[in-house]
Amino acid sequence: MTIDWTHFTPWASLLGGVLLGIASAAFVLLNGRILGISGIVGGLFRPRPGDLGWRAAFLAGMLAAPFVYAAFLGPVEARIDAGWGAVIIAGLLVGVGTRYAAGCTSGHGVCGLSRMSPRSLVATLSFMLAGFVIVFLLRHVFA
Repeated sequence: MTIDWTHFTPWASLLGGVLLGIASAAFVLLNGRILGISGIVGGLFRPRPGDLGWRAAFLAGMLAAPFVYAAFLGPVEARIDAGWGAVIIAGLLVGVGTRYAAGCTSGHGVCGLSRMSPRSLVATLSFMLAGFVIVFLLRHVFA
């Protein structure tokens, strides 16, 4: 295994992790809610009174962020080494897994683990293990 040093970005990754941690902590402290993307987006489809505005604003901010980044630092070339079929199947599997686990990676892996939730620990270990197994199978067994 080799590292692609031209795309290795430890400082940008560290900064992103710190910003995600600060945003998660601020969200739970100010709103009393977990910053889980699947829960926020899922709440748009069955909103409670007073929930629609902040959920829509959150989603709009997520969608606008790449354009703001590109405006200041230039566009980033996205590269996906998979066909549309694999992307669609992966998206569906992530959606099913998110519903089955009652949360996504941000909800369980960032917010749940920081609250020492046993359920989030099991969920995070499960989706990490599943990811390791799939990568191993695709790169070493079915390659």
